[in-house]
Amino acid sequence: MPVETIKTLIIGGGQAGLVMSHRLKQRGLPHLVVERHRIAERWRSERWDGLKFQFPNWSVRLPEFPFPHSDPDGFSDTADIIKFIEAYAAFIAPPIRCGVEVTRLSQREGRFIAETTDGTIEARNVVVATGPYQRNVIPDLLADLPVFQVHASAYKNPGQLPPGAVLVAGAGASGAQIAEELLEAGRGVYLSIGRHRRLPRRYRGRDLIWWLAEMQFDQITPEERGPARLGPVISGAYGGRSIDFRDFAARGMILVGHLDTANGSVIEIAPGLEKSLHDGDIAYTTFLDTVDEYVKRRHLDLPEEPGARATLPDPPSVTTPLTRLDLAAEGIASVIWATGYGVDFSWIDIPITDARGDAVHRNGISAVPGLYFLGLQWLSKMNSSFLSGVGDDAVVLADHILGHR
Repeated sequence: MPVETIKTLIIGGGQAGLVMSHRLKQRGLPHLVVERHRIAERWRSERWDGLKFQFPNWSVRLPEFPFPHSDPDGFSDTADIIKFIEAYAAFIAPPIRCGVEVTRLSQREGRFIAETTDGTIEARNVVVATGPYQRNVIPDLLADLPVFQVHASAYKNPGQLPPGAVLVAGAGASGAQIAEELLEAGRGVYLSIGRHRRLPRRYRGRDLIWWLAEMQFDQITPEERGPARLGPVISGAYGGRSIDFRDFAARGMILVGHLDTANGSVIEIAPGLEKSLHDGDIAYTTFLDTVDEYVKRRHLDLPEEPGARATLPDPPSVTTPLTRLDLAAEGIASVIWATGYGVDFSWIDIPITDARGDAVHRNGISAVPGLYFLGLQWLSKMNSSFLSGVGDDAVVLADHILGHR
């Protein structure tokens, strides 16, 4: 089979890959997009049925393509986001081939060689737009235990789980929303909470996303961020509301600390649950203080909201925390691992990752001439992985490609 030669190859047909194609077309630069499954595949197959997008409808957009909606302050479901991305693809008409997986990317004599399931492609430039959620992170804590276990990316709905109580491991945005969905479905729920960053869904009449943009926090760079990597614990479910783990407990959920070790069905719980909640409260109130100071300094006419600082009392599961959890004795038949994701660049046979396996780049531009990354979290700033932010990064990469023809 002859080797196909193109100028720029974009790997990945999600929003990042599509936006990259859009920016290259605007500059008249020839390219090809390859997608291993379907456009927006992870939105289709790695989201649960009841997921609500964490961004209000008014904030959802792609370059030159606003999100259609009838409720600006509402939160859309996955099906609406998929339709939006499909409509965007029809709008930009990218040169894309679906069902083509890149199995190996190497370099020879200054050209990139992409070995795919549909033949070999040689390119002068390559943009890796495979997203930040490539590898499910699941601890092997209960690997040998015959209990139903599923990562959050493969969880679909409460009916998927066998009868019995559920342990949700991880209290980030996904874990919190899944745990609340299970609680609303009448399940007994245990929620394992570690370090987290709790923020308000709305404050002083404005959504969190509005405040991030207004105060330009969404423009903070990785260097300005520092070592912190915690995303905000927020939810778009039930109309969108702030997450309060004490409220979860008041409604019947049992809070536990970090899962430490296991012996059979008995899990040892690490100490520190109360501190985790306290640290989450500090993040929450610090943000409120920051907003209040900004409102005062800018003389914004926005109502005060003293009720946002009200705190529920610590529940018994916090004041007298469990030190061990016997899954069998408690009737826990399912474990949902909401423990995050990692990247997987093992198919790239070029030295472009650090010791942790993360891509080494600056604003998406790697040290290897012609090799780029797009759509990763904190690629150049906080909103790099937002639907509304990926277009700015794509401009930088497209201009860089244009300038190195």
